[in-house]
Amino acid sequence: QVQLVESGGGLVQAGGSLRLSCAASGRSFSMYTMGWFRQAPGKEREFVATISRSGNTDYADSLKGRFTISRDNAKNTVYLQMDSLKPDDTAVYYCAARGNGWGSATPDDYDYWGQGTQVTASS
Repeated sequence: QVQLVESGGGLVQAGGSLRLSCAASGRSFSMYTMGWFRQAPGKEREFVATISRSGNTDYADSLKGRFTISRDNAKNTVYLQMDSLKPDDTAVYYCAARGNGWGSATPDDYDYWGQGTQVTASS
């Protein structure tokens, strides 16, 4: 069992930055591939980024160069640094954990989910 709690969302102006955090509890954090997804009203949940146990990363093509995923295993925390935010980035951002496999962009492959944190980028 893993519990995930996101934080760090908020309202920013277009071009600004936010850093999201996801704190994990339960089983060993270092055993899981971690991912970030987002969902805007009326849209399906979409892949943002993922990071493996060893720190290998992958990103949605449209977000490369603006978003950075990282993890601190000593703190049981995964981060998403978001720079140059655009209005289209507005969504609820979810943290997810996967115990079997890595690098997936498919939500169904992940086993645990946080409650989400709202990110709003205004023009």
